[in-house]
This record gives sequence, structure tokens and C-alpha cells, in this order.
Amino acid sequence: MFNVIKIDSAASTNSELKKLCSKQDLPSFSTLLAGTQTSGRGQAGSSWESEPYKNLTFSTVIFPENLAVKQSFIISRIFALAVKETLDKHIACVSIKWPNDIYYQDKKICGILIENEIMGADISSSIIGIGLNINQEKFISDAPNPVSMKQITGKTYNLDELLNSILRAAEEKYEQFLSGNIEKIRIEYRNALYRKSGYYTYEDSNGIFFARIKEIEDDGALILETQDKEERCYRFKELRFTGHF
Repeated sequence: MFNVIKIDSAASTNSELKKLCSKQDLPSFSTLLAGTQTSGRGQAGSSWESEPYKNLTFSTVIFPENLAVKQSFIISRIFALAVKETLDKHIACVSIKWPNDIYYQDKKICGILIENEIMGADISSSIIGIGLNINQEKFISDAPNPVSMKQITGKTYNLDELLNSILRAAEEKYEQFLSGNIEKIRIEYRNALYRKSGYYTYEDSNGIFFARIKEIEDDGALILETQDKEERCYRFKELRFTGHF
């Protein structure tokens, strides 16, 4: 059984879990689950809309040993795959949009925000915040493309069951990582990518161009290859996904 701490409300589950970790020793995969999150955060300062008690808004902490900062993207891979595997049991056409958004077709169903504590050259702790749209039927924010499981299937889902499924899948993959089977996780992540094959249009600071995904580095960098075989390397928020070619 996982150590799941349930609270009615939090401004940010990542922030609340970080406070708990500073006050007591928690085991890896301790999880803070909020019925409602009033100031949910996404990557690079974006916000996350979630109707109270309709979705999963939670954060989980792990304490890696000997995980170098330059290899820390393995955490994103593990948790993105755990969410995708859980969703795959209920809906089709789920993929991971680099670095760790979860998409249903061309719509966003889940966001993941990872915040690491660094000691020297290693990650000492990692808090993984996940917002997964489950039973919400309408979205009113200006987010461009949200979708929920209920909108897709018309069904209502048990939040606790889905949370346990995600945590079990993440723990299994984390054990794979600890046993040294990192390549399997890399391959699974690559095969799960949104736009994993074919040329698409992207936009960077120099404009729009056509490219395909060539590789994801262990530090999370995305390597694209243009039609002219030029390789381009991007960090998060340096690139915008646009249309299909």
C-alpha cells in the first residue's frame, strides 16, 4: 500500500508536499492528494484548471540514490509512462507530448510538473505533480485543448482506483530503473511519443520549419532532424509544436 495523504484543498500539491517533507521523513512514493487545487501550476508558470473532486490533482515524492542531474529526465519518462499505461486500459490514442504532457489524439488530458532538489551533482529528492482530467465535463479556462476521460468515453471513473494504478505503474518502472534497466524505459518512452514518426511543422525563435523527432537525450533535450538532415537541439519552451506535413 502507498502512503497517500488526502486533503480537501491545496494551493499547490507540490508546495504542500514539499512542506511535509521538510517536517518529517517520508518514504518514496508518499503521495499528497487534494480534492481541489486552487492554484495548480504547470510547466514554466502555466496554470492548471481542475473542477473540485472531479479529477486527480496529486504530488508524489521519490528520493533517488546516485541519480545525476544530467540524467534526471528518467523521472519524467517513468511517470509519463505510468500515466499513459493507466489511460491505455480505458481509452485509445494516448501519447506523450514531449517532455511529459499526456495527450488524447491532439488534446491534453494530463500535465506533469517535476521539481527536483539537488545536492552536489545528484538529485536528492524529486516531487512529481500530476493533474489528470477524469470526470470533468466542461472546461472554462483559456487553455487551448483540454479533454477529460469522461468527455471521451461518457463514463464516470473511480479516482482512487486510477491513482493506485498510476502509482503501481510508476513504482514498477522505478524498480526497473534501480535495477539498471534504463534502456527499456527509454524505448517505451520513445515509442509512446506524440508525433513519434513522420515530419511535422515546428516553430522556434527563427520561425517555422519541418522536422521529425530523432531522439530524446537523457537530460531531456529534444533532438529534431530537418528534411535536410540538419539536427537541432531544444530545451523545454524553446519550441512550439504546430501542424502536420
